[in-house]
Amino acid sequence: MANPLKKTMAYLGLVEDELEYDEEPVATAHPAPVAPVQHPAPAKAPVTPLRKPTPARNVTVQEVNEILTVHPRQYSDAKMIAESFREGIPVILNLSQMSESEAQRMIDFSSGLTQGLRGKIEKVTSKVFLLSPEHVMVSGSSTTAGSDVEASFFAGA
Repeated sequence: MANPLKKTMAYLGLVEDELEYDEEPVATAHPAPVAPVQHPAPAKAPVTPLRKPTPARNVTVQEVNEILTVHPRQYSDAKMIAESFREGIPVILNLSQMSESEAQRMIDFSSGLTQGLRGKIEKVTSKVFLLSPEHVMVSGSSTTAGSDVEASFFAGA
């Protein structure tokens, strides 16, 4: 049974094992009793958890006394937006002075920022977006297609 397929099938129990055994002479002498060997209990290996629990951030709910309005000209202005948003300051993002490719990158970055910090991003106009932190409630009338980022960014441009 040199065929690997036959060996695999025999291992899985799909066919009878046809191994050839060499018969050894059987000793007629009685073997000496063997004392059972006691193995020490296996020590448990240290386990590293896959994900360490992160302590919950205590975001103090405070009154909003500042709203940052940003008119970015290039993608590198995203750092200032992120720093303000992390501090709990709502950000109005006006992308009218950016090229379309840079504006799309900025929207992608802002979407990830708000998602990661449990905030919300809302489309105000075709090139203006509101990034509101988790503790800020935004009220007002909104249409179903124009209020969320789910609507196409370039549809109205």
